[in-house]
Amino acid sequence: MRIVAEPLTAQAFEPFGTVLEGTPAPGRVYVSDRLASGRPHAPISLSVATVAPKDGLPLAVSVLERHEHSSQTFIPLHVSRYLVLATLDAPGGGPDLSRLRAFVARAGQGVTYAMGTWHHPLTVLDGPATFAVLMWRDGTAGDEEFVPVTTPLTVVLP
Repeated sequence: MRIVAEPLTAQAFEPFGTVLEGTPAPGRVYVSDRLASGRPHAPISLSVATVAPKDGLPLAVSVLERHEHSSQTFIPLHVSRYLVLATLDAPGGGPDLSRLRAFVARAGQGVTYAMGTWHHPLTVLDGPATFAVLMWRDGTAGDEEFVPVTTPLTVVLP
């Protein structure tokens, strides 16, 4: 299967979460209504992650992850472009590869994956990048779930 990445827009990403962007004019946009925790006892976690760029494309997708009990937000502190891959649950469970979408995010765009959304780990293009990452975690196996992707699947840029 081959997926062509498309530009990241709020409308295209809406089934999977929220795109974070500044306003065109001075002002503020509140996006806290899309932040969620399904475990009231789990404390909020804020971390900073630096990611090396992907060495060559296409991207061979070998794993997807989700956070069943928490939204997860990536706020770019320094980035040029990065890939965002997301899908929903398949009818029988696990990620629905037939509905997997790939997006190219640009500098100034962050994302919040809705609670339970399957996604690919951070994949940056064009150079190292640094992100602030916000989610709720309690240190148990319920914090995250990783599944191998056994169907050959690649992502290419347009």
